[in-house]
Amino acid sequence: MTSAPLSPPADLASVVAAALAEDIGGGDQTAGLVSAARRWRARGMTREAAVIAGRPYVDEVFRQVDPGVTIDWQVRDGASVEAGQVLFRLEGPARSLLTGERTALNFLQTLSGTATVTHRYVAQVVGLQCQVLDTRKTVPGLRTAQKYAVRCGGGRNHRMGLYDGVLIKENHIIAAGSIGAAVATARKAAIRVPVEVEVETLDELRQALDAGADMALLDEFPLDDLRTAVALNRAHANGPIKLEASGSVTLETLRSVAAAGVDFVSIGSLTKHVRAVDLSMRFEFAD
Repeated sequence: MTSAPLSPPADLASVVAAALAEDIGGGDQTAGLVSAARRWRARGMTREAAVIAGRPYVDEVFRQVDPGVTIDWQVRDGASVEAGQVLFRLEGPARSLLTGERTALNFLQTLSGTATVTHRYVAQVVGLQCQVLDTRKTVPGLRTAQKYAVRCGGGRNHRMGLYDGVLIKENHIIAAGSIGAAVATARKAAIRVPVEVEVETLDELRQALDAGADMALLDEFPLDDLRTAVALNRAHANGPIKLEASGSVTLETLRSVAAAGVDFVSIGSLTKHVRAVDLSMRFEFAD
């Protein structure tokens, strides 16, 4: 699990370039109706309370569209804002502001949506020794961006992809023949990464512990079974290992799940059920 600082993802420029390419294509036909000599000022605002995420993406959009555009941010990523609050001010060629407007807002509203819902979940586990994780259930092409937004909201990232961790699930177990065989094969890999096993029963948890897994994902465990799993993990000769609860966890049930004693709760809806924050950009003539 990673709680990396709020530094921009390494693929920021390429993700923004792809977003601009799909919007601009061969050129912005409508912005071309505006005089190239015209300069404008603009302000970005939120119409609802939110937690902000996406500043580096807005900056990169206008850097790629026109480095002559200046941006004066009024808030930082991870900040809570109220409805009607000004987030940033822009100044530059009118054509450039118009061309970059939608792509910049798309990033900011989508990532702020992820950060906002993450913040709500994180608030439910305050005071408990449990952390909220994201999953790989992200919008295609926005994996690193959404995981950045999760960090802005106070959550932590699970593995970024299939390359930086082993998560042995039901079909892997079937293919390998057993939990023990799957873990043993993972241990023989040339690249050392954490080995986690998804389990659906207490017996499967025992098998994962016996096999020497680094972590177990308790999938759809009822609360009583979660508590039993925590006790079993603490008492086992190979324990305690880190325990992650997952499956059908909601904002209303999260605290009781976390209070059972697990180390992490992973929630796919942080990135899967995206509702963008309502933002707008208002333009004002500069000259």
